[in-house]
Amino acid sequence: MIVRDLAIPGVKEIVPARHGDARGFFSETWNRVVLAGSGVDLDFVQDNHSMSAARGVLRGLHFQVPPFAQDKLVRVVRGSIYDVAVDIREGSPSFGQWVGLVVSAEAWNQILVPKGFAHGFVTLEPDCEVIYKVTAPYSPEHDRGIAHDDPALAIDWPVAASERTLSDKDRAAPRLAAIESPFSYGAAV
Repeated sequence: MIVRDLAIPGVKEIVPARHGDARGFFSETWNRVVLAGSGVDLDFVQDNHSMSAARGVLRGLHFQVPPFAQDKLVRVVRGSIYDVAVDIREGSPSFGQWVGLVVSAEAWNQILVPKGFAHGFVTLEPDCEVIYKVTAPYSPEHDRGIAHDDPALAIDWPVAASERTLSDKDRAAPRLAAIESPFSYGAAV
């Protein structure tokens, strides 16, 4: 398994090995012992699976506040997405900055989005299936969002605004400046 840091510390790309033959392939997409040796020691409690029928479906930017804050390990089993993590930790040198990564079934890569980051993705092709592990269960009372098109974030989404499909909830999400982040840089969550 390859683990590499992205531009903002804490956000990582993980590429599991795939072992194939004439029958197909086998891959360990999560191995707690192996990843703990690379500094990724998390206790996942829930797996989520989403399917987006069209190119341009944008989900996010989402996060949950403590005590239901979530680390997320995101992978794609069909299609491809552009995945984004936005640092919302008060006092962080990268507060309000984002990092993006194409995650795809073909590349067989994953992105680890830690607590203290808002997360979202846009589908780059139709019929995308995304599976992600989280370290806390979904809690509607703790669920929050930030506008994906906040000009202060200036996220360079690879799908034009006119081609994006959002939920009503995501369309109404506030800008980063309008939220009170419960996350502090360097503090345990």
